Amino acid sequence: MVKLPFGVKADGQQVHACTIASTRLRATILDMGGTITAVMVPDAQGRMRNVVLGLADLAAYEASGWWNCLIGRYANRLKNGVMVDGRHYPLSRDSNGISLHGGRGDSWGSRLWEIAEANDAALRLRLVSPDGDQGFPGTVTADVTYTVSDDALRLDYAATTDATTVINLTNHVYFNLAGSGSVLGHQLQLNADAMTMTDAQQIPTGEVAPVAGTGFDFRKPQTIGGRVDSSEPQMALAGGLDHNFVLNKSGVGASDWAARLSDPQSGIRLDLLTTEPGIQVYSTNNVKPGQFNAQGIEIQRRDGLALETQHFPDSPNHPGFPSTLLRPGETFRSTTIFRFSSDRSGSH
Repeated sequence: MVKLPFGVKADGQQVHACTIASTRLRATILDMGGTITAVMVPDAQGRMRNVVLGLADLAAYEASGWWNCLIGRYANRLKNGVMVDGRHYPLSRDSNGISLHGGRGDSWGSRLWEIAEANDAALRLRLVSPDGDQGFPGTVTADVTYTVSDDALRLDYAATTDATTVINLTNHVYFNLAGSGSVLGHQLQLNADAMTMTDAQQIPTGEVAPVAGTGFDFRKPQTIGGRVDSSEPQMALAGGLDHNFVLNKSGVGASDWAARLSDPQSGIRLDLLTTEPGIQVYSTNNVKPGQFNAQGIEIQRRDGLALETQHFPDSPNHPGFPSTLLRPGETFRSTTIFRFSSDRSGSH
């Protein structure tokens, strides 16, 4: 691993960029929030491209909140807190009672994580989240291991607790397989026959609806630009894709193929495998003005696509959804693999 200074946080803490590499793939991760600033892979012509939509500098990552970083304790949305073992925890929430990605403010993505272990091809980061952090019960110890192989970046999550709690971890990495510009020309395919429907605040209603016959049917490859501006009510609510898809699973916790993203221009293809039951697909619908990418170009709406592998949003408040409870003596484990390949056509 190559570890270099990346910048100094507003509170004076030094942040480092840690680069791990194989013969054909290189990934750079910050010890602040496990933020992925770059994944370098060869395109169809053999040229190395960064397929991650990174930001200009450390200050931009600090200001962004959740860009390319680890999300905890609970990825996605929770409404009006949670009940755990008969006690209600109100959590850190906005004026609508919604906690998004653990709550704004001191997010997991803005914190320095301990470098627990590292070698040329792997990096393990650790965070101890104290009891009451973001309003959640229990002291949680989370470990996330990033590993590169010749064609993939793998993320292995593990977490333990000293009191019963809920947990839902992901990395909110934004992909752009062309390296820059819009992802509207990318093609997306999802191994999902259904999605969780939401209300006007994007909180699940509890209904799991088939995608067949809707703009959310990505069971065969679809060009993103042909779908994200659909007038369908669910798409209009979010201003594009910002929805949880229910993945087709061969078994609970099985590492199954979940998604394929491809770019005809670069010829790069990303295949995603995960043990998680769901994936939140987000088409960068809301971008703050004055936010610049690593090339110094202002980021526009639809410049990236996030593929957030996770349990379903608001699961603790929907008994029919897969459980996110974690009890003392148990270990939460999750794996997501981003596998890259390339060909001239950009299709397979």
